[in-house]
Amino acid sequence: MYAIVEIAGKQFKVQEGLKLYVPKMTAEPGDAVSFDQVLLVSGEAGVQVGTPTVAGASVSAEVVNHVRADKVIVFKKKRRKGYRVKNGHRQPYTQIAIQAVTV
Repeated sequence: MYAIVEIAGKQFKVQEGLKLYVPKMTAEPGDAVSFDQVLLVSGEAGVQVGTPTVAGASVSAEVVNHVRADKVIVFKKKRRKGYRVKNGHRQPYTQIAIQAVTV
């Protein structure tokens, strides 16, 4: 059984036991979170597509930890002007573990 769920404006395909990285959440590691914006559920009974969400469906998960992605280098330059700027950016993410998909 799997589901397509919307988390922080992005869509993720989830199923029980899956660990994934989502945009940073305010929950602390070890907290339980629930997502009710389920767009599609596929199981033994077939596929249920929401309009826009599936009524009564939810996904429960546990926050594992907060991490940051690899550094992305941002380099700006204007030729013949002596202008060079080098910056780095690390996007914050939250790792969650999917506990259950309920319909």
